[in-house]
Amino acid sequence: MKTFQIAVIPGDGIGPEVLAEGIRVLERTAALSGDFQFQFTHFPWGCAYYKQYGRMMAEDGMEQLASFDAIYLGAVGDPSVPDHISLWDLLLVIRKGFDQYVNLRPVKLLKGAPCPLKDVAREDIDMVFVRENSEGEYAGAGSWLYKGKPNEVVIQDGVFSRFGCERIIRYAFELARKEKKTLTSVSKGNALNYSMVFWDSIFQEIGREYPDVETHSCLVDAASMFMVRDPKRFQIVVTSNLFGDILTDLGAAISGGMGLAAGANLNPERKYPSMFEPIHGSAPDIAGKGIANPLASIWSASQMLDFFGYPNLGKRVIDAIEATLTDGTCLTPDLGGTASTHDVGSKVLEYL
Repeated sequence: MKTFQIAVIPGDGIGPEVLAEGIRVLERTAALSGDFQFQFTHFPWGCAYYKQYGRMMAEDGMEQLASFDAIYLGAVGDPSVPDHISLWDLLLVIRKGFDQYVNLRPVKLLKGAPCPLKDVAREDIDMVFVRENSEGEYAGAGSWLYKGKPNEVVIQDGVFSRFGCERIIRYAFELARKEKKTLTSVSKGNALNYSMVFWDSIFQEIGREYPDVETHSCLVDAASMFMVRDPKRFQIVVTSNLFGDILTDLGAAISGGMGLAAGANLNPERKYPSMFEPIHGSAPDIAGKGIANPLASIWSASQMLDFFGYPNLGKRVIDAIEATLTDGTCLTPDLGGTASTHDVGSKVLEYL
C-alpha cells in the first residue's frame, strides 16, 4: 500500500481548526480507497513560532519539508507580526523555494452555496484560475531610497521572464485542452507597456501551438466587471501573480465567500512537494471560537487528491461538500448557520 507523507503546517488563527477537519476527510478517503494511506507530520511554524524564535520557520525548514509528498497549510498571519514578515518568511519562501509556479484556484458556485449576484445560474460560475506564482509583482525586487527623508523614493519592480511566462501560459493551454474549455488571458497591456505587452505577446505565440483551444484576452479592469456581470464567459483563466491574487478573492465573493476558497500551489514536474491551502487567511477575530468554516480546507484536500491521481475521490469530496451545503442543517455562521467547525467536518464525513 502506498503511503503519502504529508507535512502539516497548521499555522495561525483558525488554521489549526480548519486543517483538522481536512485531515479527517483525507483519512476517510484513504480508508474508502484501500489503495493508499496518509502519514501526517506536524510543524509548529507561524507567527507564534516567530514571537518565540524570531523566525517564521526553522532555519533548516526547507530541508525538512523537501522529502514530503505534499504540504498542507492552514493559515499565516497575526496582528502582532507585520504582514510582510509573516508572508515573506514562510508562505513565499515555500512557494519560491519549491518552485510552486502554478497557483490553481477554482471559482465554482457549488450547489447550495450562497451567491450575491442577481439572476445568475449556478452553472454560470464555473472557472479555474491559473495564477503565475513565482515572479511578477511578488518577485520582491526593488529599492527604498532616502528612507525617512523628504525625498524618499520607493521602487517596486515586477519581474516577468520569458521562461516564467511561457511555462504558466503553456500549463493553462494544456489544462484548457484537456478540459475542452476556453482560455482567457487577463493582463493590462494598455497601461503596463513593458510587462503586460510582453505577457500578451507570449500568450499569442503559444496560442498558435494550440489551434483547438478557443482563446480570449481581457484587461484586468474589464475582467473584474465581467466576473460580476457575465461570469459565464470565463472558464480557464491565466494571469499574473498580482492580478490572480485579486481576482480570485473577487471570485470567492461571488461563489459562496472566503470560507469556500481553496488553492493549490503546484510544482507540476514533482521535483519538489506541492502545497495545498484554504486561502481565507487566519481570521484572528474568530480564532479559537470553533466557528470557522472548514469547507475551503476540505476543498483544498480534494485538490490534493486530484494531484495525487485520485480525481474520483476528489470529486466525491466535492460532492460531499455540496451535499452539506444543500442540506443546510449544519453550516457555520458565515453561511447563515450555527454549527461548529467540527460539526461541519463531521457532516461532510457523513455524506462522504
